[in-house]
Amino acid sequence: MKDEKLKLMTRYAVMIALTTVMTMVVHIPTPATKGYLNLGDMVVFLAAIIFGKSGGFVVGGLGSALADILLGYTHYSPITFVVKGLEGFFAGALLETKIGQKAPIVPTAIGGVWMAFGYYIAEIFMYGREAALAGVPGNIVQGLLGAVVAVVLSVALKKTKVFNS
Repeated sequence: MKDEKLKLMTRYAVMIALTTVMTMVVHIPTPATKGYLNLGDMVVFLAAIIFGKSGGFVVGGLGSALADILLGYTHYSPITFVVKGLEGFFAGALLETKIGQKAPIVPTAIGGVWMAFGYYIAEIFMYGREAALAGVPGNIVQGLLGAVVAVVLSVALKKTKVFNS
């Protein structure tokens, strides 16, 4: 029992670190909202696919917020923890449904759209409606790209049986 918990915690830690790295490696600043676009969503969705809603929340929230802190976007870290955590949670929860089992792109895409909406709501209070709206298209593209890449990677990982042991 302790070995299983340790194994799960280790896997979460690896995915949190991978989320942080993928968020930091490619980050494109968005001047209107003082935020940035990144590739971390694919790892958040991959965590939701592999670990479910709890793993999606933990990996999405902690990994993404840590990247914000390390990149100097500390003002975003609490928002990111909630928005990206819920992105992973929603995707993971929807992946448990019949539609999610048949077409995992649907729940991950919904998670990506949630992420864009979550940041939009937060940025309205930070910068105003117009500036917040300017960040929505980029966030939607980021979320949908992450959804597609995560689903493709999950198919490859399932074939290797890397997460079945």
